[in-house]
Amino acid sequence: MLNAKSKELTGAAEPGYYSDGGGLFLQVSNQGTKSWVFRFKSPVTLKAREMGLGSINTVSLAMARTKALDARIQVSNGLDPLIEKQNAEHQRLLVTARKAATFAICARECIQTHEASWKNAKHRAQWESTLETYAFPIIGNKPVDEIDEQMVLRVLAPIWHTKAETASRLRGRIEKVLDYATAKKHRSGENPARWKGNLKELLGKQSRDTNNQPALPYSRVAEFLHDLRTHEGITAKAIEFVILTACRSGEVRLATWDEFNLAEKKWTIPANRMKAGKEHTVPLSEQAIQLLQTMPRMEGSEFVFFAPRGGALSDMALTAMVRRMHATQVEAGQTGYVDPAQKDSENNPRTITVHGFRSSFRDWAGDTTSYPREVIEKSLAHGIKDKTEEAYARGELLRKRIKLMQAW
Repeated sequence: MLNAKSKELTGAAEPGYYSDGGGLFLQVSNQGTKSWVFRFKSPVTLKAREMGLGSINTVSLAMARTKALDARIQVSNGLDPLIEKQNAEHQRLLVTARKAATFAICARECIQTHEASWKNAKHRAQWESTLETYAFPIIGNKPVDEIDEQMVLRVLAPIWHTKAETASRLRGRIEKVLDYATAKKHRSGENPARWKGNLKELLGKQSRDTNNQPALPYSRVAEFLHDLRTHEGITAKAIEFVILTACRSGEVRLATWDEFNLAEKKWTIPANRMKAGKEHTVPLSEQAIQLLQTMPRMEGSEFVFFAPRGGALSDMALTAMVRRMHATQVEAGQTGYVDPAQKDSENNPRTITVHGFRSSFRDWAGDTTSYPREVIEKSLAHGIKDKTEEAYARGELLRKRIKLMQAW
């Protein structure tokens, strides 16, 4: 090592280290290049270390002395300047990565990560549809570490009471995406989409009326069925079967022939097609069996209610028929098929939905029969407490449901 006065540093030509004092050195390489280095004993590792401060072509002696002073202060504070430099670079890269990690990107990664554990492919489509429709336009391009409660509220508030079920599921999906982003180190802190102690207080409880699908009063269901039976085609049959069984549209539309035992008057829906993820047995009334016996079969199709070009009927096919039937009634100067208990934004009764017939069934069973609530709820494939269900013999519960469905 060679020592030199500060003014002689820049003129040094032979390879070696030239000290300016305080750990600052000019390093001349064998190739003649010159750069500033700071040499110190790490207070962390207790080993001699060397940190580059830049080339003499870009860093002046004054600048090098300032950098060396900053490094000495770190050492005196028990810090290793090299480790601190690495940490700062890591933090810079982390911030850059967070800026690039938008909600839309994290959402798609989250879906791809978890879709293998979902019950069916439709679940992915539902996730993508709700997020793309409601969340992406507002927070899709936002870095996930910038998303706060107010942004989540901007997504949810407009539909919280008008599309309650969709909004509730959307909130859960946003929360899941942000949990994923936190696990990937793209954000930190509390999840702004969490419910308890957060959005529950800001959004409030969804009212029961708006959370239900618009339903036809049960006193008009027979009228609707009479009208429906004037229409030909698979779609009309599917809607009638929805009404006769009080099942969900998707359960009926995707029904396959191998699920039915007409001799025992049973329809067994597999767990992977049920909302609750549990196998469900539906007792079939005489009218439901007669409908099945009149159904044509499409060669190569397993579906009972097949689409004209094969495959299963779409949900929109059923919805469109109900809307057309309603419109025809209105054009004829009649009330139409509406739920008088639910109003739209203009205070007009809302047009009924296919799903609403489940509410019609529940209201009818509760108002006009003496069947216990548990029998009614089980008929709708709603979960009931195990102890309550155990109070019935399994066969007794099914027998009561058979009688209930036939009465309906």
